[in-house]
Amino acid sequence: MSRQLISSGSPFEEVAGYSRAVVDGRWVFVAGTSGFAQGQIADSVEDQAEQAFATIAAALKQAGSSLADVVRVRVLITDAQDFDKVARICGKHFKGIRPANTTMVCGLVDPRMKVEIEVTARKG
Repeated sequence: MSRQLISSGSPFEEVAGYSRAVVDGRWVFVAGTSGFAQGQIADSVEDQAEQAFATIAAALKQAGSSLADVVRVRVLITDAQDFDKVARICGKHFKGIRPANTTMVCGLVDPRMKVEIEVTARKG
């Protein structure tokens, strides 16, 4: 089986040597995704989470998959008080499929980032 590399077009992918997503057989692995879009990031954790989901959905579509095919999600937040806000957004996107989920509180590489989301999906 061949690997397919999915790019979001971010120049940071080249610098850091990673792909937005990798397709390997029927599996799609989407890298940790923040709320950045065109070099900009919103202040609110909700807006950041929604942007992360938009970026993830675009990568999954390019890979021949969708949010409905997600089987595993990892959510990283910088403030435990944001858990309920981010959980509601995850629930909105995953209500019908309910993938396995791990949420962790940790530091992220850019102090403006409040959430980072990574998913694993199967191709439809």
